[in-house]
Amino acid sequence: MSTSFTPRIFSGIQPSGGLTLGNYLGALKRFVQKQDEGIETIYCLVDLHAITVWQDPERLRHQTREAAAGFIAAGIDPKRSILFNQSQVPGHAQLAWIFNCVARMGWMGRMTQWKDKTAGKNAEAESLGLFAYPSLMAADILLYHATHVPVGEDQKQHLELTRDIAIKFNHDYKVDFFPITEPVIEGAATRVMSLRDGSKKMSKSDPSDQSRINLTDDADTIAQKFRKARTDAEPLPETLAGLKDRPEARNLVNIYAALADMSPEAVLADYAGKGFGAFKPALADLAVAKLSPITAEMSRLMADPAEIDRTLGEGADRADAIAQPILARAMEITGMIRSRR
Repeated sequence: MSTSFTPRIFSGIQPSGGLTLGNYLGALKRFVQKQDEGIETIYCLVDLHAITVWQDPERLRHQTREAAAGFIAAGIDPKRSILFNQSQVPGHAQLAWIFNCVARMGWMGRMTQWKDKTAGKNAEAESLGLFAYPSLMAADILLYHATHVPVGEDQKQHLELTRDIAIKFNHDYKVDFFPITEPVIEGAATRVMSLRDGSKKMSKSDPSDQSRINLTDDADTIAQKFRKARTDAEPLPETLAGLKDRPEARNLVNIYAALADMSPEAVLADYAGKGFGAFKPALADLAVAKLSPITAEMSRLMADPAEIDRTLGEGADRADAIAQPILARAMEITGMIRSRR
């Protein structure tokens, strides 16, 4: 008999660098929308994932608080959603160990992100944590019996692994305990690309600050970056088919569409035949109007780090209350003895 799981959304962002426009359009904006759909929402700053590569401890603490400020400034209400940092709930690491024993080395070795991050490097010099990252991600999700996870295309393979781990656990122990989580991939700009190279994802690790819009950028910086964004000499076409083999143009159209809550087709209907001399200033003005209030609120929140820590602590307590019974049952299923004291 199939178990019925309470609908619950879980997702997270790594606080290993400043939040970007890609984080906002690909994640935060959608997180806020999901919060308004009446389903329980749990959002996590995955600081355990961050240390799969070395982090300066003080900088990691600052970035975790800054990411929390970004979530709240973007519209996440800590009273309506659960917002916390991963390391405050021990169950993430505990369930990850169980999943390390369920998952297989071959599964991990096939992960595209592992291959990308070790390309041209000595893979044996990388941390075990980086290799096992997807197992911890599976624990993040399944610790709360999350039924849906908003993810970008680049994380879809990891979510498929989460499903594989859940299926194997259920099969190995002859239970119907973990849900088979569904990915939620939607929106015009679920994958925001670099402003300097439309074939690469916008990334906080890119050496060029001109490649991205940071949520801490001021209005002048945002406008300047869009005006200098790489484009081509052709005007905008009438249809999406006309953007084929024009990655920079397609990226800017997608960004405009996501910021304006329009379809890319509607953007092209407004700007068909116009050059980037007209389109980029309009995009810059739209971005400034949408992002400046978020930047200002982040700055206000960061002036009181103790309040951010209190908010994250309260969120961790609420998350732990959901996680503990699920973890206890998972340990019982696997044969662990837990004191009832």
